[in-house]
Amino acid sequence: MTRLSSRKNNEKRVLEIIPNFNPFAEGSCLIKTGNTHVICTASVEEKIPSWLKDQQKGWITAEYAMLPRATQTRVPRETKKPSGRSQEIQRLVGRALRAGVDLTKMPDISIIIDCDVIQADGGTRTASITGGFVALCLALKKLLAEGKITENPIKEFVAAVSCGICNGECVLDLDYQEDSSAQADTNFVLSESGKIIEIQGTAEGNPFDKQQFEELFALARKGIQELITKQKEVLDGVNEN
Repeated sequence: MTRLSSRKNNEKRVLEIIPNFNPFAEGSCLIKTGNTHVICTASVEEKIPSWLKDQQKGWITAEYAMLPRATQTRVPRETKKPSGRSQEIQRLVGRALRAGVDLTKMPDISIIIDCDVIQADGGTRTASITGGFVALCLALKKLLAEGKITENPIKEFVAAVSCGICNGECVLDLDYQEDSSAQADTNFVLSESGKIIEIQGTAEGNPFDKQQFEELFALARKGIQELITKQKEVLDGVNEN
């Protein structure tokens, strides 16, 4: 199959991660995956939700929003409360990032990850997770430097990517045009060691079988290893400066 983007079936979009994009946040980055661009910021608060009191743990949560003209037609700004879609995505981002962190190593500290989509071309939730993890690492690095935590809480790197079935073939990292016409759409969140954090999968029309799922999973593992390699390169570059 020839993809409209001319990418191979196992080829992800061009990825760029610009660290410390927001000079005021404890950690931040701008992640560009193809034409999907998301600003991810990590804000530190030295307090935790009341239900975590006396548990000697910290907390990581996320918020997600899309700017009105991130898409080809204007979407009304979510001024009163997040839409159902935004709530679902921000909960996913929070779950994904917590899976890579030992919360007992950041007691009484909360980190809020804000994911603001400024340009959307498919895969905004997966880009938010991948970029959000970089912002989180930068915030934790600052907490270590300030002596507010004594150990790095990161257990494993975490990233996410979409895969789908288009024209009967399994492909990696769908853009919007592919996503909108795919026979199946899946999002994979995996750790660096390949452990599953979350899988979201939906068939559009005909169901897909186990063999196709395994092919999608293999594509996701390949893509996520490439994403984590890029995360590490970006963070190593910050450490060298």
